[in-house]
Amino acid sequence: MKTRKFLAIAVLALGFAFTSNAQKSVMVGGAAMYPNKNIIENAVNSKDHTTLVAAVKAADLVETLKGKGPFTVFAPTNAAFDKLPKGTVETLLKPENKKMLQGILTYHVVSGKWNSADIAKAIKDGKGKASIKTVAGGTITAWMKGKDLYISDENGNKAKVTIADVNQSNGVIHVIDAVLMPKK
Repeated sequence: MKTRKFLAIAVLALGFAFTSNAQKSVMVGGAAMYPNKNIIENAVNSKDHTTLVAAVKAADLVETLKGKGPFTVFAPTNAAFDKLPKGTVETLLKPENKKMLQGILTYHVVSGKWNSADIAKAIKDGKGKASIKTVAGGTITAWMKGKDLYISDENGNKAKVTIADVNQSNGVIHVIDAVLMPKK
């Protein structure tokens, strides 16, 4: 009897340890984002990121973002793209503007996996601001306003992180409410 009780407790403890160490899925755009899927496999399911997915496809960046990484992606929502001047997205999606589109999209990507705790530490170490180099070669600045995390581009535009720490098999996504633009 004692052996069975011990086994039952051991199995429960092992199950708890496994569950508490596993990363949970996060809901984005009405779809679960699974940590065992890559950035592209998850992003295509978010109804809030259809413009971003179309842009990634038009820029031929799908295979890159399916790659090993790790990558940190600051992912603008459809509403963020809607804030751009009328016709901007349509113009950027044209084949002749592919290079410009790639520059804008890779400006939203950082090498490495920067979760919100890493960014908060960098902000603290930077005495209120953290400069982060993007894959495009530009710099974005992370800062806090109260408990909210913001990212600014080199032109002074800011984006609020609305959903942080959406873990992926090849990095992490932070959903933002504005499109960041590289230096003009």
